[in-house]
Amino acid sequence: MSTDTAAAPVEPTPTAPETKRARKHRKFSPWSVVAWIVALGFFFPVAWMVLTAFKQEGDAYTTPPKLFFTPTLDQFKAVLDSGIGTALLNSAFATAMSTILVLVLGVPAAFALSLRPVRKTKDALFFFISTKMLPIVAAIIPLYVIVNDIGLLDNIWALIILYTAMNLPIAVWMMRSFFLEVPGELLEAASMDGASIWTSVREVILPLVSPGIAATALICVIFSWNEFFFAVNLTAVQAQTIPVFLVGFITGEGLYWARLSAAATLAALPVILAGWVAQNKLVRGLSFGAIK
Repeated sequence: MSTDTAAAPVEPTPTAPETKRARKHRKFSPWSVVAWIVALGFFFPVAWMVLTAFKQEGDAYTTPPKLFFTPTLDQFKAVLDSGIGTALLNSAFATAMSTILVLVLGVPAAFALSLRPVRKTKDALFFFISTKMLPIVAAIIPLYVIVNDIGLLDNIWALIILYTAMNLPIAVWMMRSFFLEVPGELLEAASMDGASIWTSVREVILPLVSPGIAATALICVIFSWNEFFFAVNLTAVQAQTIPVFLVGFITGEGLYWARLSAAATLAALPVILAGWVAQNKLVRGLSFGAIK
C-alpha cells in the first residue's frame, strides 16, 4: 500500500525590499527615544569641547554661549606650537610599551589560572586584585623615594613600569574569564594530535580568545593614556604626558577655554581612533561567552 503525504509548504524568503518595508513599519518604542536622549546627553560635553576648540578666546567666554561664530584653527596652531607633540609621544610610548608588557605577562598568567590552574588559584587571583585596593595616594611617597633612588625620576620608563603594574591585575582577571569560555577538550584534542602546549595555545586557544585580548588591550590603553596621578608626581619636563600637559593651560590668570578645548581634542583623538578601529573586536570581546 502506498500513502500519499502532503509536502509542507515552504515559506518564501523575504527579499531586500520586503525587509526594508518591515523595518519601516517596526513598532515604535518610547524607550528608543529615551536611549537616544541619554546617548546625546553623554555625547554633548564632547561635542561642546570640539566646538569650543574652533572658537577664539573671546567667543568661548560669552554668556550666553555663542553658537554661531567664525571657525578658526588658531587654537590648534597655538597648541601645536606650545610643544604638545612631545607630550603626545611620551603618552603614546608609555601606553604602547605598558600594554605590550601587560599582554606578555597577563596572557600566560590568565591561561595558567584558567585552563591549566595551579594550586591555590583563588588565592593568587585575590592577591592580584588586592593590589588595586590600596589607594594610589597612600603609595605615592614610597614610590617617589624608590624612583628617585634608582634614578628614574622624570623618566618615561618609570611610568611604563607603574602602568604595567597598574593594569596587570585587571587584565589577568579579564583574560581569565575569556579563557574559561574555551572548552578544555580543545587542548586535549590538540595534545592527542601531537601538538605541544605552546602550539596548542598559539594555534587553537589564542585565535578563539583574540577578541577578548583585544578588548583587554584597549582598556589598558585607555587607562594608561588617561593616567594623571603618577605622571604629575613623577615627571616634570622630559617624561611629561598629555594629561600633565593639559594642566599647563590652568594658570593664575584664569582658564584659556578655547585653547584648552583644542588641546583636549587633540589628546582624545588617538584613543577615539583606537576605539573606532577596534570596535568590532571590543564588542565581541566584552560579550564573549555571554550567549551559549
